[in-house]
Amino acid sequence: THNGSGQLLNTNADSIASEISIKLSKYYDVTLKYCFDKPGVLIDKNDSLSFKKTISKTDYKHFTKNKIILPKFNVKEDYEVETIFEDLFPTKEVVSFNLRKSNTVAKDNSLHLDCCFQPIGKGKCIIHKEGFLEKNEYEWLVNLFGKENCFHISKDEMYSMNSNIFSISPEVIISEKNFKRLNNWLCSQGFIVEEVSYSEIAKQEGLLRCSTLPLIRD
Repeated sequence: THNGSGQLLNTNADSIASEISIKLSKYYDVTLKYCFDKPGVLIDKNDSLSFKKTISKTDYKHFTKNKIILPKFNVKEDYEVETIFEDLFPTKEVVSFNLRKSNTVAKDNSLHLDCCFQPIGKGKCIIHKEGFLEKNEYEWLVNLFGKENCFHISKDEMYSMNSNIFSISPEVIISEKNFKRLNNWLCSQGFIVEEVSYSEIAKQEGLLRCSTLPLIRD
């Protein structure tokens, strides 16, 4: 790479590979693989079996404090966003989740959190267990709401965006009319369910929640 005036630049190879992949992704299904002489971030640099597949915010703080990784090492793309939320809402606990991703199998890809989890009403939720990469994060949510208050959806239901419904109020929910199992459960829990025909939108990996914007929240 150069600056356009003959000056060569020492550009990070990872950055070049990333930018090329982004451009190519408009035309092809792109998978970017980084190759290292180590299997990943190691807890013990001398033990190749001590690598971490995922790194939580707590891990990040511990690793940087103990100089296992450098403070500017980007281990999680949502980390900066999470920090912003903490600054904006200092009295709130900000909890992040690692979601399962796949560029080749659509039913294994949790694009956003509302593709595999949705709080509804007062103390109930819709959840897809396999959408969470970390079992303990899934269990944290189940323990928070209570197992009896969680409606578990399958891979097919996740792919159809069963968790992407829209709550007008704690009592009223807009849902796709083909979500029979979900809608029956919602009615049994005392919700008023307004059914609409909206299934085609799910092909864009979003549904009612993704295509609505509440302007005022209590």
